[in-house]
Amino acid sequence: MTEYFEVHARDAAARVGELRLAESVTTPTLADDVVEDAGSEWVQRQDPPEGDESALTVLPYRGFPSGTAEEVQESFAPDYPDVDFPSAAVVSPQTADDYGADAYVLSGAPGVVGHGAAFRDAVVDTREAIPDDTALYLSGVATPRNVAVLVYAGVDLVDADRAVVRGTQGRYLTSEGAYDLEDLDELPCSCPACQQPVAEFDREDCVDHNVNALKAELGRVRRRIRDGRLRDYVEGQARHEAWVTAAFREFDQQYGYLEQRTPVMRDSLLLSATEDALRRVEIQRFAERVTTRYQKRLDGHPLLLVPCSAKKPYSESQSHRQFQDAASYRAHVVSMTSPIGVVPQELELTYPAQHYDSVVTGRWSEEEKDFVARVLKRYIDRTDYPRVIAHVPEEGYRDICERVAAQVDVPFEFTVEDHPTTDESLGELNAALAGEDKIWVEEREKATLRAVADYFLGDGAGDALFGDLTVQGRYPKLQALDGDGEQLAALVPQYGTLSLTLAGARKWVAIDAPTKRVEIDAFVPEGSVLAPGVVDADDDIRVGDEVVVEGPEAFAIGRASMPGPAMADATRGMAVDVRHSDPK
Repeated sequence: MTEYFEVHARDAAARVGELRLAESVTTPTLADDVVEDAGSEWVQRQDPPEGDESALTVLPYRGFPSGTAEEVQESFAPDYPDVDFPSAAVVSPQTADDYGADAYVLSGAPGVVGHGAAFRDAVVDTREAIPDDTALYLSGVATPRNVAVLVYAGVDLVDADRAVVRGTQGRYLTSEGAYDLEDLDELPCSCPACQQPVAEFDREDCVDHNVNALKAELGRVRRRIRDGRLRDYVEGQARHEAWVTAAFREFDQQYGYLEQRTPVMRDSLLLSATEDALRRVEIQRFAERVTTRYQKRLDGHPLLLVPCSAKKPYSESQSHRQFQDAASYRAHVVSMTSPIGVVPQELELTYPAQHYDSVVTGRWSEEEKDFVARVLKRYIDRTDYPRVIAHVPEEGYRDICERVAAQVDVPFEFTVEDHPTTDESLGELNAALAGEDKIWVEEREKATLRAVADYFLGDGAGDALFGDLTVQGRYPKLQALDGDGEQLAALVPQYGTLSLTLAGARKWVAIDAPTKRVEIDAFVPEGSVLAPGVVDADDDIRVGDEVVVEGPEAFAIGRASMPGPAMADATRGMAVDVRHSDPK
């Protein structure tokens, strides 16, 4: 339990937090001025510190270099006292646990920073062993070039030690690299230390610059976290140093660690500028849910594969309107796109399908083709189409379709001559669908509400929740009503998710479908549920998920503001943004 640290904003494993000292400190930040070290007990026994709220006191410790045998660490691990002031405990990945501290210092950090896999293992093992609402501190490792990746991995506090040492060695640090002072013919920085001729710039000035550059980089990182755009920034920063690239990619392999901490929707655009974007949690999650949860409900109609469009949602683009005019709603439309894979028309609003921007060159890399082909094959394997109409361009798209056609039993027919929007191609599409029945508006709207329910609530939730369904409103502002005319949910066009009413929430908990529940103490929530009021929460809750809130005195529905595992452990912060509540 922590009294002195609170998370205010999350972007996957990265957080903007508050260290509640006498003068509040916003993290991630440099800890040099706010940390008091009570000393190591390797040389002599240390007296219990007399800390106060002016600083974060590192309790007496025995630090271990990386690689120390686990049995040695267990034998010499100190006993941390229970204190009533802001405190930090020194731990290794092997000894990390909940010691009641507000922050945890990772011993041996310089031994793992610089090695991608070792850094990944150390941070993941430590972060998962300590409470979510505590700060993780890595000392002696931060530079302007690597601190964005440190924070992306889950680090909250760093110090300027390495930047200072590099300055005394005459190394001028920037967010892109490091330079020897004698090699500089100008100072590429406008910080106070650099406001002088390069000929007069000495190593003492270099130290000041390095610290300023590190502070500035942390400011940029905090802004990126608040904007939900740290991943985009890290993809660019990772190109400046080999081990940082390795660490970044190692964390992409830790899907479970990042997925638990990544929201199901964001306000910001997802930028796909490199092939690393294919491994983003948001991309992998969408592909996984489309191929394991989505159910095709427009039975008997062929699959119409079309290319994506720059305009989102796709159906509002000029090209997609031309496709629909030619197809006359006689086929089920699914868009093919990199980096997302395949997007059924019912999910075109759902994050990130209408919230991404990609670099368009007209050429597909082999990695992009392989990813989209694998997703398309899994999608076709799960669904049951009589045939596939591939109305796609030659470049990239057709190659993908031909690969998949060779692996499935469903026949493919290609209808594009030169370009999908030419009169000849649109005529071929119209002819290919001759004799097919039209999919009426009501069918499409019901299928959309059920598909979104499957995507966010779980496989089978759409049919169970909306079995007897009446649709009200015009797309995309759809409302789901039950057979008695009571509203159960509304489609939220901004994110392509559902907003349940209390009636919808009660039906959700009564049906045989996965439910995301938050158990609270005996009170009626007004506006929000704070973490101290949470008794328990389902592990599969993610930030932005629709959750049912239940307690001895109340029943409510709202959106999660932190992951389920964090709700159960946290002692500060908003757990659920409550939309509707009723006393029992």
